[in-house]
Amino acid sequence: MKPGNIFASIPPDLDDELFEVLISSDSVIIEKIVSRGHQSPESGWYDQNKNEWVLVLRGSARLMFDDHTEVSLETGDFIHIPSHKKHRVSWTDSDRETIWLAVHF
Repeated sequence: MKPGNIFASIPPDLDDELFEVLISSDSVIIEKIVSRGHQSPESGWYDQNKNEWVLVLRGSARLMFDDHTEVSLETGDFIHIPSHKKHRVSWTDSDRETIWLAVHF
């Protein structure tokens, strides 16, 4: 067993969002996501087969759902997104990293 640090290995330049699977099994995937001004494409919706629980460890973001509900998330905020609930990232802070911890189950 080797410990890790969720805030380590963040590149200074993020042309694309960073997705890093921290651990996975048949039933659970835990990943770190790092955004800096990134958002989903206007035409793109996530429609996932698994439930997703997301925690913002640092930064801020907004999620939009297909019913046009928008949720703002700040450091420490979390949300459960049921499977097949269409959503997209509509905004992330461009001045600093938004670091997410996502649990897919």
